[in-house]
Amino acid sequence: MAAGKKASTKKMAKAESEALLTTLKARFDAHGGRHEGVTWRAVEARLSAAPGALWSLAEMERTGGEPDVVARDKKTGEVTFFDCAAESPAGRRSVCFDHEALKARKEHKPKDSAMGMAADMGVELLSEEQYRFLQTLGGFDLKTSSWVQTPAKIRTLKGALFCDRRYDTVFVYHNGAESYYAARGFRAALKV
Repeated sequence: MAAGKKASTKKMAKAESEALLTTLKARFDAHGGRHEGVTWRAVEARLSAAPGALWSLAEMERTGGEPDVVARDKKTGEVTFFDCAAESPAGRRSVCFDHEALKARKEHKPKDSAMGMAADMGVELLSEEQYRFLQTLGGFDLKTSSWVQTPAKIRTLKGALFCDRRYDTVFVYHNGAESYYAARGFRAALKV
């Protein structure tokens, strides 16, 4: 699985951190099949050592991502969070792919770009491989779609990739990077 971006260096107030940890633990407990063999104690230890990660997770939560643990590296202890909301996070839709695409639009510019929002949040877009792995944990993006990391060659030609799940199958598509739709956002990955 490709590496997710390291967490932000921003910090949260203690009460906000505690509230977020309560939310994350409840989701972790409710969806044990996403992270078999991983204990909350191990996750909490990683989060305690990386306060900026909580800020990034709070941004994932605030924008509708419903972040949850999907993996833990047995050698390093690193924990991976993905957005696990049923549909592409509502607070991250109607965005084009990246800043270059946003600049290229002359009319009807979207409010932001997926890559720009991800950088501001201290996270990365899921890769195609990560997106396919997520789909093994449940049915996601049955009505929406999500931008994914795009190879440089495709992006150089002004394209970008997005994925969704229809007919119980994961599809990868292409679109102009400057396009944006109300039903397309992006899913994030964060390694802590």
